[in-house]
Amino acid sequence: MATGQRTQGMERGGFVLFLALITAGFIVIVWPFASPLLWSALAAIMFQPLYQWLLPRCRDSANKAAIAALLIITFAVVIPALLIGSMIIEQAAEVFLAFRDGQFDVGAWFTQVFSALPASIQSSLDTSGFGTLNALIDRAQDFARESTGIIARQAVAIGGSALSFVLSFGVGLYVTYFLLRDGKQIGRSVINALPMEREIADDLAEKFLTIVRATIKGSVVVGLVQGTLGAITFWIAGVPSVMLLGLLMAIFSLLPALGPAIVWLPIAIYLLATGAIWQGIFVIAAGVLVIGMADNVLRPILVGRDTGIPDWIILISTLGGIGLLGLSGIVVGPLVAGLFLAAWSISKGDEEPPKAEAA
Repeated sequence: MATGQRTQGMERGGFVLFLALITAGFIVIVWPFASPLLWSALAAIMFQPLYQWLLPRCRDSANKAAIAALLIITFAVVIPALLIGSMIIEQAAEVFLAFRDGQFDVGAWFTQVFSALPASIQSSLDTSGFGTLNALIDRAQDFARESTGIIARQAVAIGGSALSFVLSFGVGLYVTYFLLRDGKQIGRSVINALPMEREIADDLAEKFLTIVRATIKGSVVVGLVQGTLGAITFWIAGVPSVMLLGLLMAIFSLLPALGPAIVWLPIAIYLLATGAIWQGIFVIAAGVLVIGMADNVLRPILVGRDTGIPDWIILISTLGGIGLLGLSGIVVGPLVAGLFLAAWSISKGDEEPPKAEAA
């Protein structure tokens, strides 16, 4: 009896080891397509209501409904994003070349702005040691050059690996089609296969979907709206490279408190200091009344009662995710943080995770 149990235990252990090794091997094989697979899964989650709306209108044909949803996603989201992305990369390359060739002089800009300040403010800055910020100016110029250079180099990377980009893009669309059509069945299979209690697995799955929707709608969508409003504002004010500045505003919108003001406020100050009075006033008014209010108006509408994550955790997890995974970290970072809070809440037997301000 003991020998049989020992043999059964060894066989079970051998199977678990085989399962772990083959799973690790599968992850290694598909890892080059991790990013398109991630965005395919996110797209399938976000556009599942669209698929369900199309399903009865396609005579309950799952294939036709998935194809129709995929066409809408491609022409309404993917193609415009690619066009806007190419414009941003082109503008970033132009700015980088201008910095490299000395066409942009941050020191001259600082001197011009400083000279336009009232004499009392200039005296206060000189007294406090902020009147001659040569080292800070050099660092700011280096930072601007390197930041635009990173974006500009993406054009070379994309151009040099066009086949890889097209392949990843095709894989992403292909997987999105199947996830739209079979996503619910795949999700149930994954939940059933998890080595944990069914009730806990269902709870985590529900929170996973909630956090994904809240993160994308509450951070990505709001950031894109604020970036778009910022680009339109700069275009009306006659500021160059509006697409690049709009992207920066969309990124900085992830930061609490200041957010997009990190971009539009210095530009407004520069416009006022250089004599572009109405343009500077217009940028400030649009930044406060339109861009700043967009977050307060849109976030409750888009996120609603979805599970919130504290602002400081959103900030840390987003920046950490970007540093580790690049663009995908914008979603993966808060997602991992949300699941972390949910898992610890469940481990303590709470029905709901601690409520916090929606972020």
